[in-house]
Amino acid sequence: MNVTKAFCILLGFLFLGPLLALGGDNRMGKAWWQASRESAGLAPDANDVQDAIVQVYAARAFSWRGALGVHTWISTKPTSAKDYTVYHLVGWRLRRGDDPVVIQKDIPDRLWYDSKPEILVDVRGDGVDAIIARIDNLARSYPYKEEYTVWPGPNSNTFTAWIARQVPELKLDLPPTAIGKDWLGSNSIIDKAPSGTGYQLSLWGLLGILIAKEEGIEVNIAGLNFGVDFKDIGLRLPGLGNIVARRSHDQAPIK
Repeated sequence: MNVTKAFCILLGFLFLGPLLALGGDNRMGKAWWQASRESAGLAPDANDVQDAIVQVYAARAFSWRGALGVHTWISTKPTSAKDYTVYHLVGWRLRRGDDPVVIQKDIPDRLWYDSKPEILVDVRGDGVDAIIARIDNLARSYPYKEEYTVWPGPNSNTFTAWIARQVPELKLDLPPTAIGKDWLGSNSIIDKAPSGTGYQLSLWGLLGILIAKEEGIEVNIAGLNFGVDFKDIGLRLPGLGNIVARRSHDQAPIK
């Protein structure tokens, strides 16, 4: 195989996924205020569950951005609490002069402007209250809140990944469509993977490689990620996300 043919095949992998996702997104052309923000019915009712709960969600970004990437957020409920607290970063708040880090009591599993979220982590039970306290402290001390760039970061996924690296108990496997997760900071090129089960090298979120037990092997080229997931047996592709034979979530109590 000559170099030109190999390069064309590589481009096909990089851009086929985003194009397919774009073609299937029925939210194109819809105004944000017309999109639903109702519950997706994925989180347990806080009034029915006494256990402490941490969940991490991902949903396709709104409009054309959803062809390439997802928006991620964290929801928590301490033991016996009757409400969830949601943590995420919203770029338009910074442009308006507000704090982009949103910390508020909210519906944990809202549709992200018509897009149904996926649960990436569901951890509950003993030891989770301590994790919730750490997440809250980390969110309030996020160091990049004065910066926001949709691509390659820092953005909402950078926020979630930054917290996850410091809370390895979550073992958070962010999908390849979580653009911004590989932005490690302007002065850092090596760090733990978001799951905390391996390491990654990343040049400002534009070029790098990640090797970890949870994520597998993932290569980043221009902010688009593709790789192989050995744990869940599948592929990690730009636009399409994780295509796996099985999906595992850590739902056991923390010991």
